[in-house]
Amino acid sequence: MSAPSMPSPMPSQPPGRPDRGDKPSRYVPSHIAGSPASLTAAQRELIGRVAELGPGFAERAARYDRDATFPFENYVDLRAAGLLGICVPREYGGLGADFATYVMVAAEIGRWCGATALSFNMHVSSCMWSGFIADALEMTPEQRAGHHRIRAQHYRRIVEEGKVYAQPFSEGGAAAAGAAPWGTIARQVEGGYLISGKKIFASLAGAADWYGVLCTLERPGHEGRGTRRDSMYLAVPADAPGLEIYGDWDPLGMRGTVSRNLAFKDVFVPEDARLMPEGLYFQAASRFPHMFSTLSPTYMGIAQAAYDFTVMYLRAEVPGMPPVKRRMYPTKQIAVAEMRVKLEATRALFLQNAREARVDPDKDTRMRLYAAHYTIMENANDLCRLAIRTCGGQSMLKSLPLERLYRDSRCGSLMLPWTAELCLDRLGRECLYEAGEKDEQIE
Repeated sequence: MSAPSMPSPMPSQPPGRPDRGDKPSRYVPSHIAGSPASLTAAQRELIGRVAELGPGFAERAARYDRDATFPFENYVDLRAAGLLGICVPREYGGLGADFATYVMVAAEIGRWCGATALSFNMHVSSCMWSGFIADALEMTPEQRAGHHRIRAQHYRRIVEEGKVYAQPFSEGGAAAAGAAPWGTIARQVEGGYLISGKKIFASLAGAADWYGVLCTLERPGHEGRGTRRDSMYLAVPADAPGLEIYGDWDPLGMRGTVSRNLAFKDVFVPEDARLMPEGLYFQAASRFPHMFSTLSPTYMGIAQAAYDFTVMYLRAEVPGMPPVKRRMYPTKQIAVAEMRVKLEATRALFLQNAREARVDPDKDTRMRLYAAHYTIMENANDLCRLAIRTCGGQSMLKSLPLERLYRDSRCGSLMLPWTAELCLDRLGRECLYEAGEKDEQIE
């Protein structure tokens, strides 16, 4: 991934906090996990790395949003901090973070720049699927040995060469929601596979070095009859012949993800392009549903950022703004109290969901997962709505971050595989039906 040289380090300070040597702010934003005392030393250290990078992310966020350009400079910082390998297992030179650690780090990125956090998740997902999730799944000894050999090549690119992987998911049909086979097809040929199809809303389009493409393996004699069990997860290099990036990118929010479309026309990849063995992705998707909630940490971070800005605005501590306090009005105090209640309820579900992630969760855990994902996505936007109403007309200006936070937060509930509507649909059915139950036909 080409990128400009790394910018000079910036002082660590919360988003929007003024650097006033004569009148320092007394407001101390919450840790993204609430109380850092409950975290491991490694978790505190990794979140601290992002907190050091955060002010630079926040300063550049408006430009990426305005121009709908990819945050290359932020990835230079992430690479220099060793965070591209956050979920690469330690034996391959990575940081070996587990699910709970990763989602807290992702939320901390999100409080500074939502588009960076969301696109970063697409990169890290390739490491989680092929790493600790694959390690917990059933494979033959031959499959496992082959997987370890192949993933070492992918991890070496990330850790030693600083390469970035994307995970194009959506196709415009039911596959991304887990209700149909992938429309993108992989046909086995001598030495590898030929991939044909398309992906839409492909974050990091034109920025990633490799695209982790989910597709359906089409077996000889079974053309057009592949199932979800035939899913393949293949890494395609950005310069592969037959790969095309196309379409405009001018959305409401998350503009810095640059999620254009990808077309694959008989793109050849070798056998060692497999990020997981043939058929294993279906097992992983069925048995580790928490992976489908990894978009929500970004929005947990946005929720925190909206609250932090509101408090600093009412305290007259936003740089460049007149020092006019607004905190003495009861209406403002009530509004901030409502925001804090909603923020802490959201954080509690977020952290519980992070702790409970595991292979084969029971029904109760799975229902809490749906509830947590829905709550984070919806409450992030509601907190931004309250922030704009509370801060008033100034918050609509693009010189301040709230209007961008609001637009970015609105996108979360629309994102597959679990939109807000799909979460409610799944949760409602699982609340009322046990496995195998169905109703008699009503005439």
